Amino acid sequence: MTENRTGTGWVLGAATVALGLIAGAFYVFACAVMPGLARSDDRVFVEVMRNINDVIQNPVFFLSFMGALVLTGVSAWQVRGRPYRGWVWAGLVAYALAFLVTVAFNIPLNDDLARTADVGVAREHFESAWVGWNVVRAVLSTVGVGCLARALVLYGACQRRLVQSSPSGV
Repeated sequence: MTENRTGTGWVLGAATVALGLIAGAFYVFACAVMPGLARSDDRVFVEVMRNINDVIQNPVFFLSFMGALVLTGVSAWQVRGRPYRGWVWAGLVAYALAFLVTVAFNIPLNDDLARTADVGVAREHFESAWVGWNVVRAVLSTVGVGCLARALVLYGACQRRLVQSSPSGV
């Protein structure tokens, strides 16, 4: 039985796409959203970040954010014993760390921003810490995507060898 019949390639591909979406979101915040907001006064900065924090809590984002972790975990379990398993596990570890950074640092900072009445104080306690932790999670999730992409390439190479070595060539 080839790996295609077990769904390994589909799960690995879906994990790569989901993680790519999340890495892209973190990247856009690092390269555009936060530098753009940095040009705003305190009131605008805090208002916009509060609005972003409200609207990002939606099913589509959560599907990607949680799905990347779950799909990569399932993929890591599926590929045990395969030559590319280290790449999938490295991708899982990288994204698990990015996920933990989000939960341990970015979300509490978001919550503090929502509760603090004085916008100057809110921004002062939020901006540099949140930006720094976002860069960490952007780098970690991008590393994760790279690892999963490498695993997909190696998966494809293994599939080609399986097809070429089968008696019927199929």
